[in-house]
Amino acid sequence: MLAKAEFLNLSGSVKDRPAWAMIKEGIRSGQLSLDKTLLDATSGNMGISYAMICSALGYKVALCLPLNAHQDRKRILRALGAEIIETDPLLGYEGAAEVAKNIYAKNPWLYFHPDQYENEENWRAHYNTTGVEIWEQTYGRVTHFITGLGTAGTFVGVAKRLKAFNPDVRCMIMQPNSPLHGLEGVRYIPGSTSPSSFFEDSLNDGRIIITTDEARRMTLALARREGVLVGLSSGANVAAAVKLAADLPPED
Repeated sequence: MLAKAEFLNLSGSVKDRPAWAMIKEGIRSGQLSLDKTLLDATSGNMGISYAMICSALGYKVALCLPLNAHQDRKRILRALGAEIIETDPLLGYEGAAEVAKNIYAKNPWLYFHPDQYENEENWRAHYNTTGVEIWEQTYGRVTHFITGLGTAGTFVGVAKRLKAFNPDVRCMIMQPNSPLHGLEGVRYIPGSTSPSSFFEDSLNDGRIIITTDEARRMTLALARREGVLVGLSSGANVAAAVKLAADLPPED
């Protein structure tokens, strides 16, 4: 069992890949210029990636996130110069996304709104990079891939690329066990619901259900046994991979 060490990216998150792809496309298309502010909704990590990249390039950033989002993420965003627009905590990240859309609709000339839940560059970033790296770094021996869903960009991009290399690769979703879970950045997506416009359920070969307690236990185990400090969503992904591996037949 192997884990992709996305915490080695510049901001410490897998979100650096789609954030950079969406910003590059915004600049290329002329939608993002120095007189505009990048505006989007975030659970935290994508916002940090946006803010890190834009601070280096000289662009302004405004981010909508729920009032109850983690304070550590808010402190990092403010340190990177981002404006934070706090939204109704009871409406979650869907509510934050709606606020961002409304702000943009009223003043489109002031903002570049990449809209990570609708932007095709989100999943393409993983199709062009993450999926290729996983295939090459496992020497084409990867048999299963599993991750949780936020926008589903990572899942869609990696699954499409791995299945293009080998249609027999099974791509699985780590699913929190209830809507009221503690895995920040991971969405509880019922089977009939699509997390984004580009999600393709045909790529999904199954779901592994993980509780918040299981994620916490695995996160602590990774720190204490392996010396790897990760967040709860990573702990949940590893817990799901362990569950999946336990049910697989032994290799010949």
